Amino acid sequence: MKKIGITCYPTIGGSGVIATELGKKLAEKGHEIHFITSSMPFRLEKVYVNVYYHQVEISHYPVFQYPPYDLALAAKMAEVIDREKLDILHVHYAMPHAICGILARDMAKHPVKIVTTLHGTDITVLGIDNTLKPIIRHGIEQSDAVTTVSDSLRKQTVDMVDIKKEMHVIYNFINENEYYPKKDEELRHQFQIKASDKILVHISNFRKVKRVQDIIDTFKIVNENIPSKLLLIGDGPEFADMAQHVHDLGLETEIQFLGKQNNVSDIVAMADLMLLMSEKESFGLVLLEAMACGVPGIGTDVGGIPEVLTHGETGYIVELGDVRQAAAYAVELLSDPDMQKQFSQAALDHARTHFSSEKIVNQYEDLYDRVLEEGERG
Repeated sequence: MKKIGITCYPTIGGSGVIATELGKKLAEKGHEIHFITSSMPFRLEKVYVNVYYHQVEISHYPVFQYPPYDLALAAKMAEVIDREKLDILHVHYAMPHAICGILARDMAKHPVKIVTTLHGTDITVLGIDNTLKPIIRHGIEQSDAVTTVSDSLRKQTVDMVDIKKEMHVIYNFINENEYYPKKDEELRHQFQIKASDKILVHISNFRKVKRVQDIIDTFKIVNENIPSKLLLIGDGPEFADMAQHVHDLGLETEIQFLGKQNNVSDIVAMADLMLLMSEKESFGLVLLEAMACGVPGIGTDVGGIPEVLTHGETGYIVELGDVRQAAAYAVELLSDPDMQKQFSQAALDHARTHFSSEKIVNQYEDLYDRVLEEGERG
């Protein structure tokens, strides 16, 4: 049994989801888990045995223009490391969390190992800024072990930040207790969707990089060929513009904006197809969660998406911006019940075989063991 600290962004997002689900799974296996975050991770919706939460309190001093969150986090990390005698501090994102973890390790009296998981934004967005590259590189190289959620992200990190350190690819995983095939006819009725309508779903934070307009334009073509509905889940800076675009296309009755939803598994399982047409995507967790529900997907040929979807088997891969090809694949699939059933089963099998929680959590446990063993030899 190990004592493991976890720091992540606690709000809705793929990295926070994975970090929280990992903590819960590790706790189920007997490890003691300590979340050190600014607020309660949203997936910790109830009391869990062996799971503890330590809130980072941010003091406001007139001398600081902005509250020093990073320093407050590092101080809280060091406090928890010493008081709880942590073995591992697993941080998600190099910046700022790995940097804070390294500072905390230096301050703490109790020895601890730092494991950093890169999820993408700290590399694909922050890594472009030359003023931030040195601090990102320092956070990675001073960690005791580093993982990336896809091989594509590993390669990007090496190229963009000039990293020499070994990085391990450990994919994201699914929560099989939440994401599995199920059909909720009452939910379908609540959304006023006819039994004959096909349901397409998109989930994102509505940033430009997610190219939600491509989703809408793809659906427009699909809807011209097949009676269908599009459910858009999420919110963000592009929300108003996308709502206006839907209005301009006259698709208000076919496209529903559902806003942010904490637990979307019932909606995802109700779908016939998941769409993710981003221009940057380190993994594509929503595609995996859909596959676990037996829902195939269409994604762009970017980042880690091709490592999640198998073209022509569990879904389709299209070139960035190719809405016509995406729509053509969708129409072909949704028009053929036998093909849809075949893709659905293949998606489910692929998710369970390659991305099961047991398999991925075991990989993290093995990594923790190696890091601690190396520390003992050192």
